[in-house]
Amino acid sequence: MNDLSDAVEQLTQTVADLQRRVSALETSAPAAPPLLAQPAPLTPALPAASSVPAAHESGVFSILGKAMLGIAGAYLLRALAESTALPRLPVIALSIVYAFLWLVPAIRVPAKAWFASVAWAATSALILVPMLWELTLRFRILPSTVTAAILSAFVVAASALAWKHHFAEVAWVADAAASLAALVLAIATRDLAPFIAALLLMAIVGEVAAARHRTLRVRPLVAAAADFALFALIWIYSSPASSRANYPSVAISLLLVFAPALLLIYAASAAAQTLLLRRGISVFEIAQTLIAALLTVWTILAFWPGHGPLVLGALCLLASAAGYAVAFAWFDRLHAQRNYHVYSTGSLALLLAGSLLSLPPGWLPLCLGFAAVVSILLGTYASRRTLQFHALALLAAAAFSSGLLVFALRAMAGAFPLAPGWIVSLTTAGAVICYAAIARPGEESWSARVLRLLFAALAIASTTALLVWTLVRLTAPGAAPATENIAVLRTLVSCAAALLLAWCGSGWQRRELIWLAWTTLALIAFKLLFEDLRHGHLGFTAASIFLYAVTILLVPRLLHSRSKAATRGPE
Repeated sequence: MNDLSDAVEQLTQTVADLQRRVSALETSAPAAPPLLAQPAPLTPALPAASSVPAAHESGVFSILGKAMLGIAGAYLLRALAESTALPRLPVIALSIVYAFLWLVPAIRVPAKAWFASVAWAATSALILVPMLWELTLRFRILPSTVTAAILSAFVVAASALAWKHHFAEVAWVADAAASLAALVLAIATRDLAPFIAALLLMAIVGEVAAARHRTLRVRPLVAAAADFALFALIWIYSSPASSRANYPSVAISLLLVFAPALLLIYAASAAAQTLLLRRGISVFEIAQTLIAALLTVWTILAFWPGHGPLVLGALCLLASAAGYAVAFAWFDRLHAQRNYHVYSTGSLALLLAGSLLSLPPGWLPLCLGFAAVVSILLGTYASRRTLQFHALALLAAAAFSSGLLVFALRAMAGAFPLAPGWIVSLTTAGAVICYAAIARPGEESWSARVLRLLFAALAIASTTALLVWTLVRLTAPGAAPATENIAVLRTLVSCAAALLLAWCGSGWQRRELIWLAWTTLALIAFKLLFEDLRHGHLGFTAASIFLYAVTILLVPRLLHSRSKAATRGPE
């Protein structure tokens, strides 16, 4: 004990001595100048190797654990619904509200915590969709209309929350889950109409979000689900009634609404994107509008065969006029080339479809030919290559609908045709006018050459066919012409056409006519092989070969002499 007390006393004296020395230093030493702050090292200190992954993994597992707890709560509510202890409908309503409430934590996480936002939204969808599946199909408590309304409300609620707090992930998850659930439930329940209405509402929500600079990446998924559901609806209800005995009856007026509504949604969205917001139209908007238009045409032809095509044709013509006006008034600028071409091409398609649906067969080629002439004149006067290509399409449609193409083919090969109608002659005149309007010098671009070649080919083929028919009827009036006589006259007219093309092409410096001259010579060779040599009359065959030989000798001479004369010019 004495040793312990001595040691304590010695330690106490040592501490007291140290205190005195420190006090002396503080009172006697001058104040030291403040040290300059040292700059921080350029290389930041790295955290421990395992700290960040450990924190991230703990956060991920925490989120997944909470999501599993939420799903466990849904199973508890399901068990309560199956039991008889509580009324079933209040428990079902509580379960649906419980699924909706999981959208709230999805938008209350930090802005960059996208994984947590997706996890909570996915938890809400995983609770709601299986619950609706069982309540609709297994227990048959909810009718299809109510289920479709709940899915629509889920999408609207998720989009509203995502819109307010700028969480696009919430809307993506909700739209994807609800659209797929609506499509699968429509097929499983065989009650398509309510779920198609829900899909249309989801499409509206997505397009409104896209117009407000909140473009959703699931827009193609929602559109594809709506397209497939509408395709199934039209396919099923346009089939005989005996093949759809398990499907509920749907009013014709309702069947006629869905596809035009889909077309209106995406056409209005595309118009708002391009006209109001001045954006370039996207590939998705082009494809989806085209699909919706085809579904609309199918719907009207299937469920309104009486006056439907006439009404649809009139609407197509009005839409075509509006599209042309928009294309040339709004988008005829370099920075809006895609919009310009899309609107003008769509207007051409609407013009052709509207004419086919609304015009009587006798007036169809006449109106198309007149439209082609007007288009080529306007395009040439205003230097609009688009209108010139549209004139070619309209002229081709007029030639097909008038029977000119079939007449020209039979006049130059195969069975000889009957007398052409006046509409064939008018269409031929329209082809000649169109080529004369576009065949002006100074334009040597590839597009101009292609246009001149196609217009010239149609004009030459139609006039040659009419000339062959006229010569055959003059040589054999009132009687059936002989096969060998037709063959020789075909060779004669074709050789004359080749010579005329070579003469005009070399003299007027029109390359398309020179190309057609050589093409005509090649076609005459095939004709000699497959027609003249087959009928067996040596005299007529010799005449055809003689004409072809003379033509082969003269065409190169004409091209050479006329090109030299055109190169020298007038002296």
